[in-house]
Formats: sequence, structure tokens, C-alpha cells
Amino acid sequence: MTQAYGWYGRADLRGDTAGIVSRGLAAVVDFLVATGLGLALELAAGCARMAFTGPPFKMPDLPGWATVLGGWVIAVLYLTAGWAMVGRTVGTGLMGLRVARRTGRPVKIPRALLRAVLCVTFPWGLLWVPFSRRDASLQDLLTSTAVRYDPP
Repeated sequence: MTQAYGWYGRADLRGDTAGIVSRGLAAVVDFLVATGLGLALELAAGCARMAFTGPPFKMPDLPGWATVLGGWVIAVLYLTAGWAMVGRTVGTGLMGLRVARRTGRPVKIPRALLRAVLCVTFPWGLLWVPFSRRDASLQDLLTSTAVRYDPP
């Protein structure tokens, strides 16, 4: 008998651990979603500026470091929210994957935040998956998480 965890789904994720190809494709989709969120925020800032100062419409002209830092923050918040709330992001959902603790229990906010920081800061940690006996990335090893096939 399985124990339910609300929106998150099952307590016992018994699916196989995901390999590098499905995880890599999910990461590409998530990168595109985070980029879209960043562009939407820039567009909203441009609209707000025009509402207060009047025409012409002009996108914010941020320095390079601010753009990189803003993109990093958006990506970390996006991944954290997806993993902590439902165990999936758009990318992992499309690939039929779910992120959970190694025990199969849901990932809570602190662990999801740490995992997101590691994934965004050190994306090449994913390259450890083919060499790991349990298909774990370096981020999985450091946060005691697993990415498993769990189609909706």
C-alpha cells in the first residue's frame, strides 16, 4: 500500500533511475523555460518603465554581471519551486521524470534549493551519471536525491 503526499504523488517511487540522455534533454527544456521567464521579466520591466515615463518602449539595459546573476537566481528559484512543490519541472515532466530523495520521499525546500544551486552553478555534474552505478549525478550524491522515471 502506498502512502500519498498530496500533490507530490507517491511515497514509493520504484521506477528506474534516469540516465544521462533523458536528464540532459530535461535540462535543456528547463534552461529554455528559465530563459523565457527571464525574458518575460525583462519585458515586464520595460512595460513598467513605459507606464511611468511614457513612450518610447525600451527594454532595460542591464550590465552583463546583473544579467548573469538575474538568470542564475531565476533558474535556481524555478528549479527549487518545481522540485519542492511537485517533484518535477517542465523539463522533467516532459521526460516522465521525478526528483525525490533516495528513499523516494518528496524533496523539501532546503534540499531542493541546495540541489538547484548545485545544478545551476555546476551543470557538468550531470556528466557523472554514466559512471555512477546508480545513475547519480554529482548533485544527487551531494544532496541524497535521485531522478527516476515516473510518468504522469
